[in-house]
Amino acid sequence: MHNTGTGDIDSKSLMRLLLQYKSHILVILVAAILLSYIFTLPFFITPLYKSTVVLYPTSTNSISKALLSTTFNSNKDLLEFGEDEQTERMLQILSSNKIRDRIIAKFDLASHYKISDRSKYKLTRLYREYESKIRFRRTEYMAVKITVLDKDAVVAANMANEIAELFDSTMNTMQKEVAVKAFRIVENEYFKIRDQVAFMEDSLNKIRRLGIHDYESQAEMINQQLAIELARGNKEGIKRLEDRLEILSQYGGTYVSIRDMLEHERKQLSQIKTKYDEAMVDANENLPHKFIVTNAFAAERKSYPIRWLVMVVTVLSAFFFSIFLVIAIEKLKPLQKKNSFSTGD
Repeated sequence: MHNTGTGDIDSKSLMRLLLQYKSHILVILVAAILLSYIFTLPFFITPLYKSTVVLYPTSTNSISKALLSTTFNSNKDLLEFGEDEQTERMLQILSSNKIRDRIIAKFDLASHYKISDRSKYKLTRLYREYESKIRFRRTEYMAVKITVLDKDAVVAANMANEIAELFDSTMNTMQKEVAVKAFRIVENEYFKIRDQVAFMEDSLNKIRRLGIHDYESQAEMINQQLAIELARGNKEGIKRLEDRLEILSQYGGTYVSIRDMLEHERKQLSQIKTKYDEAMVDANENLPHKFIVTNAFAAERKSYPIRWLVMVVTVLSAFFFSIFLVIAIEKLKPLQKKNSFSTGD
């Protein structure tokens, strides 16, 4: 056996060592194969099945702005896929406790994961198990991939599909909380202005019954006619025109004021009516917030553990451990001989 000057074993010496201890190494490798096979059996490691859903977020969330509004400037089409912002929002909502708690309740995951009700840290264990079995990630094409691992292939597929469906209902619930409150505010303002308009129209109609229909033109016309009658000396005509002017002077200012206010309020009512219609749609209607590219299905083969990979890693580890052990034994031999000579002396 040839050693280098530094005491390290060179490649030729290592090959000789491997050939010298080949039977021992072979026993270790066979034992590693057997042990890796045995300890990857279902008795030791529960096999898990994987199901995935791939989905895209939509580009817009406001139904009214997407479908009804003529003033909302946006390049976003209702049928377009969402981009970075929408994808990040989708990931946040999928990871939220709103969806997690509904999945836990629907599939009775505490019982499914065999977590006892008497466990001291029941929720901590349950949430940790949930997070280790259910993952969300963004793909390179801005889609979101939901991955579920479970010992039951059907349960894994059902959970993945249910999580995807819950995204819509969760988004709708969150938006409805705001949309309904916004609708109530707009509704109150709309009815308030509508009642004001109705009251002013009623007041204007009462004044019109007195013969005032257009204050400015009527006043001009009556004054012109009065001048004519005065020139003629027609006392009866003058009296009739003066009575009409009296009514104009008494109610004309009110008429003009109400008329101008009514015009302004009608414009306000038209604008608030548009907002009212949009807010009502947002409060009462729903649209999907996702496009599902791939639905989950029950896997036919388990995804974990990957037995061949475990066995390869174990055998390689055992082989390198054998090399280390052989080298260590060879390094210790001179020390053992030295100790035996010392003892013999």
